[in-house]
Amino acid sequence: MIQRIAILEPKGERLHVFSRYELPRLGGVLLATILRDRGYEARAYFLSRRELLALELEREADLIAISSITPTAPVAYALADHFRSRGKIVVMGGPHVTFLPEEALAHADYCVLGEGEIPFPRLVEALNGREPLEGVPGLAWLRDGRLATNPAPDPVADLDSLPFPDFGLLETGGRKLGGPIGRAMIPIQTSRGCPFDCTFCSVTCMFGRRYRYRSTGSVLAELARYNPRKHYLFFYDDNFTSNRRRAKELLEAMLERRMGFSWVTQVRSDVARDPELLDLMRKAGCQVLFIGFESVDPGALAEMHKSQSLEEMDRAILEIRRRRIHIHGMFVFGFDADTPESTRSTVDFALRKRIDTSQFLILTPLPGTSLFESLKRQNRILDYDWETYDGHHVKFLPRRFSLWELQKAQIMAHARFFRLSRVFQRLFRGRFRAWLIGLYARVISRRWLRGERSYLQRILGYVTSVSRALRSRQPQLHGSASK
Repeated sequence: MIQRIAILEPKGERLHVFSRYELPRLGGVLLATILRDRGYEARAYFLSRRELLALELEREADLIAISSITPTAPVAYALADHFRSRGKIVVMGGPHVTFLPEEALAHADYCVLGEGEIPFPRLVEALNGREPLEGVPGLAWLRDGRLATNPAPDPVADLDSLPFPDFGLLETGGRKLGGPIGRAMIPIQTSRGCPFDCTFCSVTCMFGRRYRYRSTGSVLAELARYNPRKHYLFFYDDNFTSNRRRAKELLEAMLERRMGFSWVTQVRSDVARDPELLDLMRKAGCQVLFIGFESVDPGALAEMHKSQSLEEMDRAILEIRRRRIHIHGMFVFGFDADTPESTRSTVDFALRKRIDTSQFLILTPLPGTSLFESLKRQNRILDYDWETYDGHHVKFLPRRFSLWELQKAQIMAHARFFRLSRVFQRLFRGRFRAWLIGLYARVISRRWLRGERSYLQRILGYVTSVSRALRSRQPQLHGSASK
């Protein structure tokens, strides 16, 4: 009989740009809350592999559920193997598993595909003999050694029907969730889905292309559980201002109730089309906007289906800076339209526009995306070492770069943007947050370079071997890295 359930989200084990700001995804906490409300003993864990193994959860839980994104898949599989070897039923879920269930079922007993709020509790009921496995939507498992997959459930249409995630059920090893000193950062999700379908993004594959929204009343009731002196909010929406009327309604209600929270969120550059909305965001406590600018090359923007123009990016930066909201610009290198020159132009743009902080990542073909399928068909994927699918490593054969040129473009972008003199210029302009993050970024970049020497040497060695092969008219070696 299954009664005690542990839901694990293992942390990645490699250094990356977000290492300092560790935040869990909401799925594990939400599932633990749903199961708790149904009478089960459920806990969620956001810990490293070492910490999870030290807890000896096999003694405490009847069932182990593990959620994974692509870079954490190897550690998730290792944990699954460990708990199965000790006789535990292991269920896996999350974006990576959703698109590669056969791979995951080499390590787990069952996989829950897509949104788990409906399938996972029903799976627990099925394992307790209350319904057949064939009736559990979105379930994948091996039946007589062959993959069996049940039809996916409809996405949760009424997000208000879900309980508020109870972070009291989350074990973090005593660490506060990433946020400003003295305050814990609390993830809040007010919508799901995105209609833009960028080729490299897995959001639409996982949550669909139709926006689904919580009601303003539901969001306000959840916010009322927190204290602005103790909690800093991160609205997890992929585009918080996708529905500007609805966003204004929520912000006006927050102001009317004098909630006083400081918060951050993600938006598109089209937010600048509505200055009134930006004013409301600032008044309601918005501190930082994460914006996926991606590139300043029109060809690359068209290739990724970004649906934004350089003029729109210019306007967004101007309007947001006027309101003294911190801009964190996100850029991606490696589209077929990109060249070494266009990547330098992208960094020039970020510096010229005085974007507060930026991240420059390498295009990464995540399973489930159209980019992954396209590069796989073209035999351009270098390897399936999932741990390095983190935006810091070249994972495919680029069209107009050598491997080293693309890797170098990413390294040099951070080196230029976070040059010490430029970091201190931000402090002198009164951008304290940008100065602090700039210092952190310099430290992380240098630590990453030291830790990745063997990887960088392999990239250089591969480029050398290709050059020799081309000179000796042996171009077939150019595809060897994908085998």
